[in-house]
Amino acid sequence: VQLQACGGGLVQLGGSLRLSCKVSGTIFGLPGSWYRQAPGKQRDLVARINTNSVAEYAASVKGRFTASRENAKGMLYLQMNNLTPEDTAMYYCHLRVGSKEYWGQGTQVTVSS
Repeated sequence: VQLQACGGGLVQLGGSLRLSCKVSGTIFGLPGSWYRQAPGKQRDLVARINTNSVAEYAASVKGRFTASRENAKGMLYLQMNNLTPEDTAMYYCHLRVGSKEYWGQGTQVTVSS
C-alpha cells in the first residue's frame, strides 16, 4: 500500500487549502487519518474519518477543517479553511490496515501572517 499526499503550499492568514491523498490500494473498510508535525514538535492527529465518512477532529481544527473520502477512487481529502500560522506543519495522511500502518510522504503547509 502506498499513499501519496499533495495540495500543500504557502497561504496567507485566513486562507484555504485542500489536501489530497491517493492510496494505491482499496480503502474500502479502512479508516483514514490526517496528522501534522511542526518543526521540533511531535506528530499530532488532526482528523480521523471512518469507513462511513464520519470524521473526528482535533479541538484546534474543529469547525475549520473537514475530512472526506472517496472510497472508489482510493482518495482521502482534508479541506482546511481559515488557516492560521499555528497550522503551519508537514501534513501526513495515514491508513491502518490490520496491524500495519502506512504513511504518505507528507505535504508542507505554511501559513503566513
